[in-house]
Amino acid sequence: MTVKPLVILPDPILRRASEPVLRVDADVRRLADDMLETMYDAPGIGLAAIQIGEPLRMLVIDLSKEDAEEKAPQVFLNPEVVRASDERSVYEEGCLSIPDYYAEVERPATVTLRYLGLDGSTHEIEADGLLATCLQHEIDHLDGVLFIDHISKLKRDMVIRKFTKSAKKVAV
Repeated sequence: MTVKPLVILPDPILRRASEPVLRVDADVRRLADDMLETMYDAPGIGLAAIQIGEPLRMLVIDLSKEDAEEKAPQVFLNPEVVRASDERSVYEEGCLSIPDYYAEVERPATVTLRYLGLDGSTHEIEADGLLATCLQHEIDHLDGVLFIDHISKLKRDMVIRKFTKSAKKVAV
């Protein structure tokens, strides 16, 4: 397993829609391992493949506590929301690709998700609470959408300007 460098805003790859995973093979399993290793190293609770520069519809999540004895990694290939509740919930979200910025985002409180597992079979789960929020956040990444797209234009523009300015300083 390898820790991969994270793609940081304003890198345009973050706005790219990801391609479906066509088959579950050793390369996909290796990528899942690398994504989990990268997520744990960051540390974070979710990571989409695009965040390490891989435009595949693939994400990993682990909502176990950081100091938990047992990790609870989950891998989702080609995830799609098949149902979303009308009820809404608000969570403060952050993103490994937008370090040290957090904002409250409103999303459906419950979602039903269909996806492929690393075993190659189709699964369906119903998620609520933090899991529902995290899944929606990571699926947004697969569609080139960032959590800042769910906040006001004024706040979003400020964040983008800040990260663009920081990227220019690093490039110099």
